[in-house]
Amino acid sequence: MTEIRTPRLLLRRWHDDDLAPMAEINADPEVMRWIRDGSVRDLESTAESIERWEEEWDDEGFGLFAVELLASGELAGFTGLSVPGFLPEVLPAVEIGWRLGRQFWGQGYASEAAHATLEFALQDRGLDRVISIHQVGNDASENVMRKLGMVLERETVDPVYGMPLRVHSIDLTEFHA
Repeated sequence: MTEIRTPRLLLRRWHDDDLAPMAEINADPEVMRWIRDGSVRDLESTAESIERWEEEWDDEGFGLFAVELLASGELAGFTGLSVPGFLPEVLPAVEIGWRLGRQFWGQGYASEAAHATLEFALQDRGLDRVISIHQVGNDASENVMRKLGMVLERETVDPVYGMPLRVHSIDLTEFHA
């Protein structure tokens, strides 16, 4: 089983008891504001998402990690790797992404988890390049991307929702562990 420990976090595969707290995160309009069209997700759609994320682990050898706080055992959200099929113009590519519950914002958890995931992608999984995509205006995510050393590669538009997007990237030669 793939696990990564950071000073404050455990990045791990999904457990059955992660469903309710992840559904609570997905039901928060403020959390979902910058995700696709901003729609919240219910328990059923969260369960379907977790199932897809676990399938991606099996199919690709990477996926979205559940992010657990070491101090409390609470599920903070996710970070991890996925293939951004919703944006065909960037394929083939692997994207790093994250989503944390609002109570976990502003504490450096997203940066800590994303840095560990990026190191996993480039050093453990042998990827030579990783991208990250955010909606224009989502400054918090863009700040995490900059902290990772990612640079703006292009601006584009979500082909389904018409939202302006920015694609950032980093390759193995630019990454500093």
